[in-house]
Amino acid sequence: MIDVNDLTKRYGPHTAVEGLTFAARPGAVTGFLGPNGAGKTTTMRAILGLTRPDGGSARINGLPYRHLRFPATQVGALLEGSGAHRGLTARDHLRWLARSSGIAAERVGRVLDLTGLGAVAGRRVGALSLGMSQRLGLAAALLGDPPVLVLDEPVNGLDAEGIRWLRELLRTMAAEGRTVFVSSHLMAEMSMVADRLVVIDRGRLVADAPLEEFLARYARAHVLVRTPEPGPLAAELQRVGATVRRTGDGGLQVAGLPAAEVGRLAAARGLALDELSTRTDSLEETFLALLAERNAVRA
Repeated sequence: MIDVNDLTKRYGPHTAVEGLTFAARPGAVTGFLGPNGAGKTTTMRAILGLTRPDGGSARINGLPYRHLRFPATQVGALLEGSGAHRGLTARDHLRWLARSSGIAAERVGRVLDLTGLGAVAGRRVGALSLGMSQRLGLAAALLGDPPVLVLDEPVNGLDAEGIRWLRELLRTMAAEGRTVFVSSHLMAEMSMVADRLVVIDRGRLVADAPLEEFLARYARAHVLVRTPEPGPLAAELQRVGATVRRTGDGGLQVAGLPAAEVGRLAAARGLALDELSTRTDSLEETFLALLAERNAVRA
């Protein structure tokens, strides 16, 4: 598992991460969310021993990364930039990684097939597409068959088919009992793959909860209404204290009144309804609203 405890990292006068504490556990996909500049990459680099914290700790299975024996067999990592030599073939890149990490050579063929790179294994790294380069980075992360995966924006460069493949791969890895810690700016995708969310902003923890609990706590529910007479209905709803907002497609978004009450009010006034439904904010909408609320408090 991954344990981050009171982690702090400063760059001169700028504090990138401050007092950050959370855990990513086996058997689950933990999504790591935050706006640009929130400290996600700094945190991942600290977990992988690439950045030395100014305070606190980041441990994998109880040890700092630098103390792990044969780390490639314990942690698979994908950070921005693969570091692969552009003149090597995809197969040779993985071969030297395997040899330098004490990993059996037959693993190379397995991860090439697992990541869909078998057909381009003899192609030079510099000639690979962005999506294939991303798959090669994932192949390198999986080379040691590690129980822990740390992946920073792994969907970058992948097409729709590749994103679906990655989603299934991450779910499979977690189902096998591995710890999967992944950051992504694609909220819709994260909502389909993550079991738990760790959300940070400006280097501080905002939320750490199972996905369902996060949405239950922070997602806003509203009633969506469509009617041939939106003006009169909006006026009636506002008269009884509801908050009403016009949507771009001609509907009304109503907060502060349940759908049943909206329906009864419309019926009492003789106003026809074409649609009446309750809608809960998506993960992306919830995430953005939470950050906006925090920024408003700061202001």
